[in-house]
Amino acid sequence: MFAKRQSVLAAAAGAPPRPRQKFAVRSMAHVLRRPPVIAGLAGVFLLATSALFLTVLGDPRAGTPSARIALKREAAPQAAAPSGYDAFSAGQMGLYQDLTGADPLSEAAGGEALITLPDGASVAGGANYSVPVHAASPLAKAPIAGLFQNGPSGPLPVIAPDGRVPAQAYARPFRPNGKPRVALIVGGLGLNAVTTRAAIERLPPEVTLSFVPYAENLQGWIDQARAQGHEVMLEMPMEPSGYPDNDPGPYTLLASGGPDDVKAKMDWLLGRATGYFGVTNYLGDRFAASDQGMGAFLSVLRQHGVAFLDDGSFQRRPGAWARASADKIIDQPQSPAAVIAALNSLEAQAKIRGSALGTGFSYPVTVETAARWTAGLEQRGLQLAPASAMTMRPGR
Repeated sequence: MFAKRQSVLAAAAGAPPRPRQKFAVRSMAHVLRRPPVIAGLAGVFLLATSALFLTVLGDPRAGTPSARIALKREAAPQAAAPSGYDAFSAGQMGLYQDLTGADPLSEAAGGEALITLPDGASVAGGANYSVPVHAASPLAKAPIAGLFQNGPSGPLPVIAPDGRVPAQAYARPFRPNGKPRVALIVGGLGLNAVTTRAAIERLPPEVTLSFVPYAENLQGWIDQARAQGHEVMLEMPMEPSGYPDNDPGPYTLLASGGPDDVKAKMDWLLGRATGYFGVTNYLGDRFAASDQGMGAFLSVLRQHGVAFLDDGSFQRRPGAWARASADKIIDQPQSPAAVIAALNSLEAQAKIRGSALGTGFSYPVTVETAARWTAGLEQRGLQLAPASAMTMRPGR
């Protein structure tokens, strides 16, 4: 019994039951009839065909030359720091656009010359100009014998026994040629070496330079300016509106200060250096309104034989040994277009009235524009004059 059952199980184990095999075939056929399966099989068939094609015929692009290059982006080179000259060149500044301005008087200046500026801008019409290299035309070395005496803080200017005065002896000699005269003062010098050197070297010697009394090595700067041919002035700090929040320094001449206070401060200011023919104001609208302060200030200058040239805000204040007031501040606002428009207006005023005096600060735009503008004045029918040539003695 046991042996017979074993042989029957062995025979059954070697052959699967027929009902199961029939079910598996039917199930497989049902699955293969589904669309996703058909699409998948088609894809597999396509890949297999492509592989077979490449195996038999090879890669169709195998004969095409090819190369592999590694690209590396270089860092942008850093621009070198500009030199003192470059800092004042219009090419580096890139600021000049339309420099014709809209001042009513500027129209009268046109038609006689063309000043070519960066970016192709130009002023007026006629001939091209470039800023020349100015040869030195040295003035007499300061101090000049007989024109100074020792003061509490340094040498003070005095009128010599023979009648010579600093206002004349330290001024740049000037001989008028009959043409309208135009003069220019550039101030704020001595505090920044680059701007000071640029003004001394870039501007023609007829341009008057004004120095800050607080500057270090003040006498050295004045000596350099005079060696180049520039006459020089000192700036007198005066009380402005908003003082003391707006403070021009410890030796500011105050509207409330009496004659003794004014004289003591001016002894220090005037004794800072020698070789200047005159002084100018630095701020001072409140001080200008003080009869007592202005009276003391002008009296000291008159006793020392020193001229006073203001920025145009002291026109009703006569006094000092000689006087002049500027007709225009050329760099308000500080843009190339505004500066050249003001200079054109100054030029037009000189042609109409016979003379004009402008003043400005040693901003790079002021120095560069003024250097280019002055280059063609003679060909435009004007004479560039030192500021001292614009002064007049009171009562004359």
